[in-house]
Amino acid sequence: MSQEIELKLALPPEGPERLRRHPRLAALPAEDRTLANTYYDTPDGALEAARVALRIRDTGKGRVQTLKTTGNGQGGLSVRGEWEWPIDENRLDLDGLKTLAPMQALGDETLAALAPRFATDFARRTWIVDGEQGRIEVALDDGEVRADGRRATIRELELELKDGDPAALWALAEEFAASVPLRPATASKAARGASLGEGRWSLPAADDDPAALYEHTILALDALADSQDSHFKDEARRSLDRLVALGDDRLTGPAATLLAALSHQAPEDDAWLDVAFGQAALALARALYAPA
Repeated sequence: MSQEIELKLALPPEGPERLRRHPRLAALPAEDRTLANTYYDTPDGALEAARVALRIRDTGKGRVQTLKTTGNGQGGLSVRGEWEWPIDENRLDLDGLKTLAPMQALGDETLAALAPRFATDFARRTWIVDGEQGRIEVALDDGEVRADGRRATIRELELELKDGDPAALWALAEEFAASVPLRPATASKAARGASLGEGRWSLPAADDDPAALYEHTILALDALADSQDSHFKDEARRSLDRLVALGDDRLTGPAATLLAALSHQAPEDDAWLDVAFGQAALALARALYAPA
């Protein structure tokens, strides 16, 4: 098993082109791939309930089977367990799955019931960025997730720590945010596909814990992007309003900026996701999660 430490960021339509032109990336070599992914679960969603994702990825040069645990998420930053290995055919390697602790906990009946549930297809461009704090793989994904006749856009930036201090992820995200509109995103592609297939997006309850309120905000914006239901924009505003009301000097300024942006736009308008929004969202995440 390897451990994946990654910061996920969502982009608006103009985001990918701005990112490609960013001075930190423009002079670096890039690798382009087209990735086709099929995700598996049981009809009753046993893997989703166990917070496990299973996929087969066709890279164009071969197939890879991957199992991931959800792990811990903090403002778009996640730490997950990951097992992956090459396979020869476009079908699950059940024997390999049987050896993994997350699948052993679910039992043989779950293994026998696994079937394709949804798919994602996207173009991925990657760069390797080296800095004083660490080495980071920058992955820009542009495509779609498809489930039960529904579709949603994939337009996201993933910063994966290959070596070094996780603080390097926040620092690089802030560099990009100076000119690229972006926001932290929590929902994985697997979680997005499952919600899209069900046509239902649920949010966790949030008390007055600042981190819980911020996580609720991010998940509400993730759900808004895929469902286009303005109810989730209202949910994000309510969480931010409660965050401002806590009166924490570290959090009030950026939370108020996010709240104002979401409040001044019509429900169907997504122009709120601009550079100022992204900078405030990262400042708030940094205040909540990043080491001092």
